[in-house]
Amino acid sequence: MARRARSSSLHAAAAAVVLLLQLLASPPHAAVAADPPYTCGAGAPPNIPFCDRGLPIDRRVEDLVARMTVEEKISQLGDQSPAIPRLGVPAYKWWSEALHGISDQGRGIHLAGPLRAATSFPQVILTAASFNPHLWYRIGQVIGVEARAVYNNGQAEGLTFWAPNINVFRDPRWGRGQETPGEDPTMTGKYAAVFVRGVQGYAIAGPVNSTDLEASACCKHFTAYDLENWKGVTRYVFDAQVTAQDLEDTYNPPFKSCVEDGHASGIMCSYNRVNGVPTCADYNLLSKTARQSWGFYGYITSDCDAVSIIHDAQGYAKTAEDAVADVLKAGMDVNCGNYVQQHGASALQQGKITEQDIDRALHNLFAVRMRLGLFNGDPRRNRFGNIGADQVCTPEHQNLALEAAQDGIVLLKNDAGALPLSKSSVASLGVIGFNANDAKRLLGNYFGPPCVTATPLQALQGYVKDTRFAAGCNAAACNVTAIPEAVQVASSVDSVVLFMGLDQDQEREEVDRLDLTLPGQQQSLIESVANAAKKPVILVLLCGGPVDVSFAKTNPKIGAILWAGYPGEAGGLAIAQVLFGEHNPGGRLPVTWYPQDFTKVPMTDMRMRADPATGYPGRTYRFYKGPTVFDFGYGLSYSKYSHSFVASGTKPPKMSDIAGLKAMTTAAMYDVEAMGTEACERLKFPALVRVENHGPMDGKHPVLLFLRWPNATDGSGRPARQLIGFRSLHLRAAQTAHVEFEVSPCKHFSRASEDGRKVIDQGSHFVMVGEDEFEMSFMA
Repeated sequence: MARRARSSSLHAAAAAVVLLLQLLASPPHAAVAADPPYTCGAGAPPNIPFCDRGLPIDRRVEDLVARMTVEEKISQLGDQSPAIPRLGVPAYKWWSEALHGISDQGRGIHLAGPLRAATSFPQVILTAASFNPHLWYRIGQVIGVEARAVYNNGQAEGLTFWAPNINVFRDPRWGRGQETPGEDPTMTGKYAAVFVRGVQGYAIAGPVNSTDLEASACCKHFTAYDLENWKGVTRYVFDAQVTAQDLEDTYNPPFKSCVEDGHASGIMCSYNRVNGVPTCADYNLLSKTARQSWGFYGYITSDCDAVSIIHDAQGYAKTAEDAVADVLKAGMDVNCGNYVQQHGASALQQGKITEQDIDRALHNLFAVRMRLGLFNGDPRRNRFGNIGADQVCTPEHQNLALEAAQDGIVLLKNDAGALPLSKSSVASLGVIGFNANDAKRLLGNYFGPPCVTATPLQALQGYVKDTRFAAGCNAAACNVTAIPEAVQVASSVDSVVLFMGLDQDQEREEVDRLDLTLPGQQQSLIESVANAAKKPVILVLLCGGPVDVSFAKTNPKIGAILWAGYPGEAGGLAIAQVLFGEHNPGGRLPVTWYPQDFTKVPMTDMRMRADPATGYPGRTYRFYKGPTVFDFGYGLSYSKYSHSFVASGTKPPKMSDIAGLKAMTTAAMYDVEAMGTEACERLKFPALVRVENHGPMDGKHPVLLFLRWPNATDGSGRPARQLIGFRSLHLRAAQTAHVEFEVSPCKHFSRASEDGRKVIDQGSHFVMVGEDEFEMSFMA
């Protein structure tokens, strides 16, 4: 008889955990803290154009900026923009954070009361492992709603949130890789688009009303930013040497998708230089690429103090006034910090900037504030005015946080059916590890106070009454151990679960790792416990970046390995549900897990493609040529699934039907730009995939569609394979479903040439799903 994972009703033991969560919860009060700040309310002078909602936003902004003095204008160019009382303009704080839930770590959000919490979702790297864009969109929606609720409750001074982080997770040692959707630019771009749409109050797809923002999302850090502090090289001075090819097909695509598909209203330029030029001072990047080529409509902020370092740390600008001129003329609008506010007047006096340069920036800034409705009178009487404090930490939002944690967890090893555990056969449970009993460690970084938390230990105590705990280590550093105590617990119980991995002392902003192995004495602790246990132990890894756990992968005394990222406020319960079979794990790794030997590669080498002549192995599953611990897209389940293409529903076009295609051929390849929109549209075709869940459990299952080239090592710079589509399905045991992907050869079969052009090579292209594939010959 098929065994089914219960998604709607919980096991009686899990119900006890839910009761625990309810007891721990601190629901938000409905009381209003104060009136939210706004302009153009009752008492505003009549017939002022910038208050006239019937006028286009551009016209309203022009009127407002024209009324400001030079001193007032310059005052608005920092993230803390002061009030302009004579115009009725309140102060505004541009910096707020919402990476995986509303956070009070910026300057614009205040969760000191009456609202004291917000829904805290898993850290992004775990959410990404679901490969589920609809889930990502719903998380964005919740963040947008809770942001507006906090504002309407008078606990915010801004509605501009500096999220998501969509830098490609290029190097496994990067401390902020945990904040990103992973290493694949297509997947990262999709995450950016749907998350931004959710936050800003847009539909998941289709046209948007760009004049009406629920909240403002900002894609960061533009561009080629993925180093904090590695062997003395810091992000503040790092000059990323990036080829046109890598910029086109790896570093910039997520930002392009964020703008073109997500319609983001904000972009943050990064600390680093790219090919010698600070990104915040790069006209080609900010104005020519983002605004002119991609059609960006919004504001551009620097990272915090990134303008000052152009002069103070990088020496790119000779004076402070030169730095101000460099960034304003490049297209940056607001400085996180006060450097532009301090030196803007002298830059103007010295003729290094004009008042028009300032006005251009102000136009973008005030346009966003107007799109947020903050110049339309009391926001509580406008479109989003009915969003109140009672819409923060709702049961629906908290259930979504649980769903996100469940769906992201990745089963990496499961020998001899070590998982799921059976409550009826586990009379006593040993829980070992520093990560088992610290709720804060579940949250990652850039988190706000969560609605509720329960540690994995607390959750497991709801399943097994006789649960015994030993920390084993003081922290992830594991430089102070209590291994004998952990061994004693392990030898005295029926089953053992270890909670190991990393924490924010090991990986975070400004902290990169030097090693990929588990820190300190963790391996010794794990092996000692495994040797003492009565049966193979379960290892749960809490970490953002990948770790080399080859020893555990091959050790028969370690029966199963789960990766749970930093799973957020509901992570403890989600892990327990997976361990006891109430949720069937379906997550897939969004990053390659490399062996320790990869640390020989300099983190400062930005090349994506391998170089056999020098032994450089390349980076990410697309280009890396070397051994792995676990591959991108890897993940097991309690069920078995099969995939196959349905021939009747998979219909590649006849190349001979595309008029003029042969004339576009040069050097055995086709130039995508020369082919034009019409030819590219005609080349699109459906690929229909049959997916079957062979049981024994219901489950969510990501279907990943790849393209591979048969000769990716011919020096052309092609990836070995490339993700071109993905979809998450929920299948009952023994259920079959069909999913259709639209394949666009111009988008999916193309690669970047060395000069950054998109080209399609003549010859065979293979579309793959699971173990099945079909060939399309691209030849006119």
